[in-house]
Amino acid sequence: MANGTKNVLVTGGAGFIGSHVVDTLIDNGYTVRVLDNLAPPTHNGKLPEWFNKKAEFLKGDVRIKKDWRKALNGVEAVIHLAAYMDQHPDFSNYVSTNVESIALMFESVVENKIPIKKIIAASSQSVYGHGKYRCKNHGSIYPEPRTINDLKNRRWDYICKDCGETLTFLPEKEDDTLFPQIPYGISKLASEQLLMNLGKKYGVSSVISRVSIALGPRQSFRHFYSGALRAFAVNVLNNEPIKINEDGQQSRDFVDVRDTASAYLKVLEDSRADFQIFNFGSGNNTKIIDLAEMVSNAAEVPFWPSLNNRFRAGDARHSPMDMDKLKALGWRPKYALAEAVSEYLKWVRQFKNLKENLDKNYDQLKKEGILFGY
Repeated sequence: MANGTKNVLVTGGAGFIGSHVVDTLIDNGYTVRVLDNLAPPTHNGKLPEWFNKKAEFLKGDVRIKKDWRKALNGVEAVIHLAAYMDQHPDFSNYVSTNVESIALMFESVVENKIPIKKIIAASSQSVYGHGKYRCKNHGSIYPEPRTINDLKNRRWDYICKDCGETLTFLPEKEDDTLFPQIPYGISKLASEQLLMNLGKKYGVSSVISRVSIALGPRQSFRHFYSGALRAFAVNVLNNEPIKINEDGQQSRDFVDVRDTASAYLKVLEDSRADFQIFNFGSGNNTKIIDLAEMVSNAAEVPFWPSLNNRFRAGDARHSPMDMDKLKALGWRPKYALAEAVSEYLKWVRQFKNLKENLDKNYDQLKKEGILFGY
């Protein structure tokens, strides 16, 4: 505990990433309190069986000030992971959960003179939008989103509007210009700005984590928006083709959730992280079709991909992350992607109605005009 912090509040600490962060903190000698509302779709209203019994649990909502006041009493640091995610038409929830929660936290700290030493808030890779690319003729470009017509006609890649050349993706860096494209990403960018502004004003060391796609056990099987692994697992466990969006050549930065948890420990304990923004990924860029094959291999079934021009509106084509800034603090990922895939498959086999949940989610995405070709 390099900064002298012993008592930590983790919001959303009963969830996927949050519960692993809680385990890591407790394993490293911290006293942990969790604030979580256990709301669907992540939860079913009950505390999950994997919740660490050494942590104190408070059922509460980050959108309610009195819950913040109770949760903050006696803690020295906050890891704020609770969020409203994905794409949904109830846009105000992104603001009330992701932005207003930061304001309510600081109101509680200031009004009650709570001596918080450090706040680490989870942002998202979605603040980068479609990312930065390079044209061999025109240099760095932040491309316009692909249109529905582009995707329907299988024009998957970004094209330079000036010369027509296919653009090459560049790793996302913390100092890139940000163009979030969905309400979730916009709310996360606003939450970043609010946290840094208030943290500096009131002398509370603040850190932003831009989280990529974490994988591993405890990842909710009740919603599948950002869950290629979850969907592919359902496919192989039901002996059906793995249904892949676009042409399968799009890529993502997947990271084992245990590495994500260790990254939170690193920025909590290292004062060099104060008032900084960090990518939380692996630094590896994996094609979606390669992830699908890993799932087949882990399940020990033949690889049976299905590519039928299905796509999601608004998706980025590639999302590579530059991890040099976090690595400069001494952090390194320890786990291979194949381990996260294998561990998730072992964990998810215990649950029923996986196919029913997946189809329900796909139907909802189609109804909301997000998923096409399903």
